[in-house]
Amino acid sequence: MKIRFLGTGTSTGIPQIGCKCRVCTSADSRDKRLRSSALFSVSGKNILIDCGPDFRQQILAAGVDRLDAVILTHKHYDHIAALDELRLFSKDEGVHLYLEKNVAEVVRAHLPYCFSKNPYPGVARFIMHVIDEAPFSAAGIPVIPIRVMHYNLPILGYRIENVAYITDMLEISDDECKKLFALDLLIVNALRHAPHISHQSLSDALSLVERVVPQRTLLIHMSHDMGLHAEESLKLPDGVGFAYDGLEVVV
Repeated sequence: MKIRFLGTGTSTGIPQIGCKCRVCTSADSRDKRLRSSALFSVSGKNILIDCGPDFRQQILAAGVDRLDAVILTHKHYDHIAALDELRLFSKDEGVHLYLEKNVAEVVRAHLPYCFSKNPYPGVARFIMHVIDEAPFSAAGIPVIPIRVMHYNLPILGYRIENVAYITDMLEISDDECKKLFALDLLIVNALRHAPHISHQSLSDALSLVERVVPQRTLLIHMSHDMGLHAEESLKLPDGVGFAYDGLEVVV
C-alpha cells in the first residue's frame, strides 16, 4: 500500500490568508499545507479520502488520472468543496462516492445540477454509496469505518488494512479505539498545541498514540499555531512525525 498526503493543513491552510507569522512566511515547503486529503493506492486501486477546495492543485501535483473510489469523512466544506472537480474522473459510469447519509444530503444540496433528471453534459456524475459504521468495500478494498466525534458532530475515520486515517477528531470511545489496535500506521489529526473545542491538540494525539500503540504515527490537519515543521518535529517522541504535503509512504 502507498499513501500520498495530498494536503495536511486545517480548514484555513498554510499560509493562512493575511498572516505574516513565522510559519506562514516560512520558506520550508513542509510548512506549506493545503487542506487535508490523502490518496491510498491499494492492490492497484486508487482511493481518495476527502476532496477539499485544493483538490485540483493536489491531484495535478500527484500526477494521478484515475480514481476508483472516493470516501468522505464528513460534510464540512474543507473536506467536500471540490467534488465538482471529479467530473474528469467520471467519464464512464461515474465516480463511486462513499459517504454517510447526512453528508450525501449536503452534497446533493450543493451540487443539484449533478443529480438532476437530465444533467448537463460534462457535469460530474456520482454513484452514491451511503454508509454507516458497518464495514464496507470500496473498489474491492475492505474498509472499516471508525466513529469519532468532531465536537458534537459524529464523523468517520477509516481503517484500510493496517492503516487508519482519522481527521477532525476531538474524541473517540474505548470501543472504537479497539479498531486502532495492531496498526502499522496511524494517521491522525493534531491541530495545535493549545486545546481546541472540536479538534485534538498535539497532547491529545499523543495520548491516543499511547492508548493504541501503533508501529508508526503521522500527524495531519495542522494549523500555523503548531509551529515550524523543522523545529516541532524534533520534539516528537520516537515513531511519531508530522506528515507534509506530497509525502509518500509505503506500508
